[in-house]
Amino acid sequence: MAAPPLIVRCGAFGDMVVLTPLLRLLSARHGSKVDMVGSGAWTAPLLANEPCLHHLQLVSSRRTPYLLCPSQWMLVRWLRQRGRGPVYLCDINPEMRTLLQRGGVHPDDLVTRDRAEEATPMLWPDRWLDLGMRNPRHPWPTQPVDPAGFRQPRLVVDQASRADLARWRSQQGLDGPLVLFQPGNKRTHKRGRLLTHSHPKHWDAENWAAVALAVARAIPDARVLLCGSPPEHPLLEDIRHATGDHPRVHNLAGGLPIPRLLALLEVAHSMVSVDTGPAHAAAALGCPLVVMFGAASPAMWRPVGRGAITTLGGERGADSRVADLSSAQVITAWRALPPR
Repeated sequence: MAAPPLIVRCGAFGDMVVLTPLLRLLSARHGSKVDMVGSGAWTAPLLANEPCLHHLQLVSSRRTPYLLCPSQWMLVRWLRQRGRGPVYLCDINPEMRTLLQRGGVHPDDLVTRDRAEEATPMLWPDRWLDLGMRNPRHPWPTQPVDPAGFRQPRLVVDQASRADLARWRSQQGLDGPLVLFQPGNKRTHKRGRLLTHSHPKHWDAENWAAVALAVARAIPDARVLLCGSPPEHPLLEDIRHATGDHPRVHNLAGGLPIPRLLALLEVAHSMVSVDTGPAHAAAALGCPLVVMFGAASPAMWRPVGRGAITTLGGERGADSRVADLSSAQVITAWRALPPR
C-alpha cells in the first residue's frame, strides 16, 4: 500500500498559505490526507486545523551540516519508515534533495518544479496546482479532479481561537470595527526598524499615520490595529506616534500569536498591508484587503481569496518601491473596498 502523498516545502509564512491549494488538490487526487515536510515556527499553527493534513514533519535547518542537526536525523528516520508514495518536491535547494535521498525517497516517486517554466509570470496557487496535476514516473493511482475548484488558498480557524480572540478583545478594550495594518515584512521581523528603511517594501510612518487618521475619520468607532512581531514594536510605535498617539490606534507587536491573528483576520473590517505573509492569510480568510507592492511582481505574488483584494504598485518591476505610492492612493483604495 502506498504511503500518503508528501509535499516538501520549507517556506515563509505567506509561502505556506499559498501552498494550501496544492495540499487539498493532492488529497483529492490521491484519496487520502497528505504528509508534509516544512520548517519555521509558523507552519504548525497555520495548518493546525487543516483537515487534509495527515502529518507535519519539521526541519529546523536544511543548510546546517547533517551531523549537527537532530531535526534532519528525525526527518531521514521518518522518511525511511513511511515507505514509498508520490513526493511533490516544491523546494529547489540541493540540500533538501540530499535529505530526501538519505531518507530513501525513490527518484521515480518525485515530482519537481521546472525552473524554466517559472520565467512565465503566474500566481503561485496556480503554479502549485499545475505541479499537483503532474504524476511521478511510478504509476501511483489517482482520481480525476478539476484543479479549478482548489484554486483559492484556505485557512481554518477553530472555536478555541475564536474564544481566545473574544476574551482578548474584551481585555484590551478593542470594541468596534477593527482595521488591521501590516507595515512590516520578514526582513523587518529579523532586523528591526533601522535596517529596513531602504527595503522596497518600506513605507514611511507618516504615510501609515495618514491612512490611520483617514480610517478614524471615516469610521469614528473603528480601532486601527498595528500588527507585527515583537521585533517590529519600534516600527509600529513610530506609526502610532505619527498619528499623535491617537487613542484608537494600537500597537499590537507581540500580542498576536498566529491562532489569534487568524481569528482576527476572520472578523476584521479590512486590512492594509505591504506584500507579506499576513496579507495572504487575510485573503484566504476573506478579509477585504489593500496590498502595496514593491519590487515583487503582483503577477506572481498577488494574494488570492474569496474577499475583495486591491493591489497597488509594482508597475516598474524590480525598480518599484512601496514608497512610490502616496497615502492618498491607499486611502482611496481602502475607501473603495466593498463591505465584508
